[in-house]
Amino acid sequence: MTLSPVFRSDDAVRLLAEHGVWTRMAGDMEAQADAVRRLYRDLEGLLGEEFRKEPPHVPSASEVSSEAGLNFLQEYFFLILFRSIFASLGVPEERLRFYTELNFCIKGTITAADNIFDDQAKTLLPLAEQSGARFMSILQLMSFERLLRGVLDRGEQAGVLTREQGAEVQRGLLNRMAAIGTLEGSEEGGVDDIPPPEEMVDSVHRVRGGALFALAFTAPSLLEEGEIGSKLQAAERAVAQLGTAFQIVDDLTDFEFDVGRRSHNLLVAQIHHLGSGPERAAFRGFWTGKAMESGDVEHLFGESARAVLERAYVEARESFKGLQDVGFWFDPALADDVVRAIVGLDGVARMAAISAPE
Repeated sequence: MTLSPVFRSDDAVRLLAEHGVWTRMAGDMEAQADAVRRLYRDLEGLLGEEFRKEPPHVPSASEVSSEAGLNFLQEYFFLILFRSIFASLGVPEERLRFYTELNFCIKGTITAADNIFDDQAKTLLPLAEQSGARFMSILQLMSFERLLRGVLDRGEQAGVLTREQGAEVQRGLLNRMAAIGTLEGSEEGGVDDIPPPEEMVDSVHRVRGGALFALAFTAPSLLEEGEIGSKLQAAERAVAQLGTAFQIVDDLTDFEFDVGRRSHNLLVAQIHHLGSGPERAAFRGFWTGKAMESGDVEHLFGESARAVLERAYVEARESFKGLQDVGFWFDPALADDVVRAIVGLDGVARMAAISAPE
C-alpha cells in the first residue's frame, strides 16, 4: 500500500466539502503544492533534460475548488493532513516547510518501491517515458534519494537541523522503511499460512499501514521537544491507527489481487477463521486457483466483509478521537464516512454494497 489518492467518488468529495474540510485544508494544500514545485525545480538540477518532461500544473490555494485543485487534494490528501496536524500542534513555520518537502520525498520513495513489488508504474515526478516500467521505478527511487538529500541539506542551511540530526533522520527513515519492506519481501513468493484476524492486524496492518503513515513523524519525533514533542507522540499513535484503518479498507478493495498473489489479506483471514460454512467453502476454491468474477466478494463474503469494515471503523474512530485530544480540528464524527470514502474509484461500488444496511 502507498499513500494513495483517496476520496475519488462524488459522494466523498461532497462529504468533505459540506463539512468544510477542503476549505480548512486550503492553506496546507498551498504549502504542499509549494513543496512539490520546489522539488520539481530541484530535479532539474539533478537529472538531464532527456530524462525529464514538462512538470504538470501544480494548483494554488485559490484553485482548491477547481478540478486541478481537487485532483491535487486527492493525490496528496494524507501529506496535507499530516502538515495540518503538525501546524495545529504549534510546529514553527520553517520546520513545517522542511517536513512538507521531506514527506513528499517519502511518498515518492514508497510509491516507487511499491511499483516494483506490484509491477505497477505510478510516478510523482515529471520523468520522460523510457522503456521498461521497472526501470522507471528505479529511476524514480534514485531521484527521490537525491532529492531527499537535498531537502536535508536545505534544512541544515536554514538552521532547521544539524548535520548530525540530518544523519539521524536518514537512519531513522531507512530503518523504518526497511521494517515495512521486510514484511513486503516476506510475501514475494506468496504465503501459505493465514494468521487469525487479530494477529494479522497486529503483525501486518500495523506495519503495512500504521508504520507507513508514521513515517511522516520520523523527523518531527527527533526534532520537536517539550509540549509539542509530547503531543506529536500521541498524534503519531493516532495517525498509525488511521494507517491501519486505511490498510484494512485496502484489503477489502484488493481482495482479488491479494488472493491471486497469495499475500496477507484481512478479509481472507476473517473468512478462513471466522467465516460461515458457505463462505469458507466458497473461499477454498478461490484460494486454490479458481477465478473470481465481478461481485463475488459482495455476494459470497458479505458477512465477513462487513466484520472487516467494522474493524476499520474502530481504528479510524480511535484515531480521530486521539487527534482531537491533542487539539486537531478534524471532527471525529466523520470517522466512519472517511473509512468508506478512502478508496479509489474501483472500490466505490464495493464499499457501498458492504456498508449498506442488511
